[in-house]
Amino acid sequence: MTLIINNDDVAKVLTMEDTIAALEESYRNLFLGEAVCRPRIDIRIPTSNPERNYQFGSMEGGSTGGYFAVRMKSDIIYEERNGDVVTQEKYCTKPGLFCGLIFLTSIENGEPLAFINDGFLQHMRVAGDGGIGVKYMARKDAKVVGMLGSGGMARDHMASFMAVRNIEKLQVFSPTKANREAFASEMAAKYNIEVQVCDRPEEIYKGADIVAALTDSAVPVLNGALIEQGAHVVNIGGSGVPDAETIRRADVYLRFGDTPAPVGRPELALDDEYIAWEARPASRKFGDGRWGKKAHGVLAPEKRITLADIWSGKTPGRTSPEQITWSERGNLQGAQFYAVAGRVYELVKAKGLGYEIPTEMFLQTIRN
Repeated sequence: MTLIINNDDVAKVLTMEDTIAALEESYRNLFLGEAVCRPRIDIRIPTSNPERNYQFGSMEGGSTGGYFAVRMKSDIIYEERNGDVVTQEKYCTKPGLFCGLIFLTSIENGEPLAFINDGFLQHMRVAGDGGIGVKYMARKDAKVVGMLGSGGMARDHMASFMAVRNIEKLQVFSPTKANREAFASEMAAKYNIEVQVCDRPEEIYKGADIVAALTDSAVPVLNGALIEQGAHVVNIGGSGVPDAETIRRADVYLRFGDTPAPVGRPELALDDEYIAWEARPASRKFGDGRWGKKAHGVLAPEKRITLADIWSGKTPGRTSPEQITWSERGNLQGAQFYAVAGRVYELVKAKGLGYEIPTEMFLQTIRN
């Protein structure tokens, strides 16, 4: 039987500790040649509304450990401006609804194992990366988090930071006062930590050991000039790129790694976060790369290290308490979904969750 697994079922079984462990194992297998993935690919097509475009995104990967997965997203993309704040918005069919699916298969017999809503799992895998970056690069005594953002990504990143460091204080700002205050109350109660609600974004940097920008902004929101010595930086949003001053001031840049080149085509190795093809390429469009902009790859090659460098003993990562460090995943999204989805599938099966449908519905006697 093939399982249909919704977000509620994923939330019942998947912990941040499970997520971080699955991601680290996947990255290790990738570097050992036991796993493979490709970069994310987007297709963008104009709609009849010139302010919105269709975007289909997919990424895939698998390992000798038993699982393969492709993650697919079907979105209408547009941007909204509120004063100086520009956010990327999306929906499927109508605002408030989204379509993201993970198709999980067995590498042993090709069996379709599950279709999984990607919403909860998506947040967990992104936050898991944040936790991995903190685990390997933040100071061991890091205890104060300065955070921009108070939404779902902020909640899950707090879980990941708590999983790898003894966090004692959170300083948080987001544009809507009610949102940041509600988030602060929730985090204080959940983790029994001190929480400071900041009225201005500049306030989150004071004394912060971990600086995290976790927003849906379409442009960078960090202010690198305010990051204090010894801090570790995590950035989500702003098309995945922190501001130029953060990049300049970072002493060490941990980029987890890059997807391997296709077999026999080393010249096609890419470090881009995603690759896009577009209908009417000259027309204005929105997406994770914003209109007319190339997806970023390695942003500071002279400062870059990888997880493989740390695991092999080539570098310890951070080499002094005063260094400013910054981490990001790289274009390894495809290596994430088979690993985390495989773990979810095992946990859901063990608990008898999910909705079973006959696998025969996806099989046929005509050779493809």
